[in-house]
Amino acid sequence: MAELRPSGAPGPTAPPAPGPTAPPAFASLFPPGLHAIYGECRRLYPDQPNPLQVTAIVKYWLGGPDPLDYVSMYRNVGSPSANIPEHWHYISFGLSDLYGDNRVHEFTGTDGPSGFGFELTFRLKRETGESAPPTWPAELMQGLARYVFQSENTFCSGDHVSWHSPLDNSESRIQHMLLTEDPQMQPVQTPFGVVTFLQIVGVCTEELHSAQQWNGQGILELLRTVPIAGGPWLITDMRRGETIFEIDPHLQQERVDKGIETDGSNLSGVSAKCAWDDLSRPPEDDEDSRSICIGTQPRRLSGKDTEQIRETLRRGLEINSKPVLPPINPQRQNGLAHDRAPSRKDSLESDSSTAIIPHELIRTRQLESVHLKFNQESGALIPLCLRGRLLHGRHFTYKSITGDMAITFVSTGVEGAFATEEHPYAAHGPWLQFKLPKEYSWPEKKLKVSILPDVVFDSPLH
Repeated sequence: MAELRPSGAPGPTAPPAPGPTAPPAFASLFPPGLHAIYGECRRLYPDQPNPLQVTAIVKYWLGGPDPLDYVSMYRNVGSPSANIPEHWHYISFGLSDLYGDNRVHEFTGTDGPSGFGFELTFRLKRETGESAPPTWPAELMQGLARYVFQSENTFCSGDHVSWHSPLDNSESRIQHMLLTEDPQMQPVQTPFGVVTFLQIVGVCTEELHSAQQWNGQGILELLRTVPIAGGPWLITDMRRGETIFEIDPHLQQERVDKGIETDGSNLSGVSAKCAWDDLSRPPEDDEDSRSICIGTQPRRLSGKDTEQIRETLRRGLEINSKPVLPPINPQRQNGLAHDRAPSRKDSLESDSSTAIIPHELIRTRQLESVHLKFNQESGALIPLCLRGRLLHGRHFTYKSITGDMAITFVSTGVEGAFATEEHPYAAHGPWLQFKLPKEYSWPEKKLKVSILPDVVFDSPLH
């Protein structure tokens, strides 16, 4: 739960948590990390020293559900001469290290990032006659923060978030998000590291799909050129009823389609509802490639497997690949639309494993035929996988959110894969790799792909 109040001195603080490298104690009423971010806010809004603020009643470090201690809300007059409308500017406090005493984030020094290294911002167009900022963006930011804290996946400029519901729970077409650098907030050096500011940008479904198929930065640049779709400061207008492609039909063919053809997609992986079966082996075979058992405990991903898949998702097998944000699946809670934040059990860490086979005991197996299973949302990304990634000599990974399975499609130009042209289907434990041959055909190797309802993937069998 949260309360709305004018910002002043922060709320009560807890005694410093023990830690091996914690800095000296600071004045509890104004923690240094918080003070540094407030300083940047005061630079931008010198006439608003006490903006309205949504604050978590029970702080995260005291067992509360909301990772963000505060979300400040400022009134920005925009720039009429530059066609930038008046809007509300929301700024989070809590993804970075506000306290430096290890109560939330481990203090690691001043040279690197503070906490997760960023705070979120959001710009919402002010409606005529609106005297106070709506508070729903604060809950939206809390939902994203919960995802970051629980998954330990950080955001980068150009990332996308599949939300699948109007951001304000209305009938709006703005149902997803892209992230970019805030156009006004400058990086802040705090006593606990550097903090940057990533702005949430609301987008329509068609714009999200284009970002997936091409790249987020390209779509953000198009949004900047269309004033009613965001303009230079990428201000979200929840009343926008047209996509940028409906406003300017030439953008799809002349910019997006050409961009996909020339550049491909920079999305190298997603968390998804997916599974795979080895069709060349009877289901009752005790040495199923996905479930080697020790006693009664199923085999889970080893640490080395986990690290390999993590590298595939975050950096890719090719050099200079962009880090990837797995999309978040929507879930309704208390009448509000939240992205489902995967638990640590569902993450790549596999922390819940109780029986791990040493990596050297897991052999790579070549398979004769496989059955790939995806839910509808994941299956819709297969054309992106082929057109935007494999045909450009890259790879694409599906990491299951309901278990330890992973499916990586690789092209002939990707090095380091254990699938080969001779053996295009190869499994290393629950990680399947599928190599696309140069001739794009499989006369002897069989492949079956099914698009199945979500409920199939909620079964314990997957």
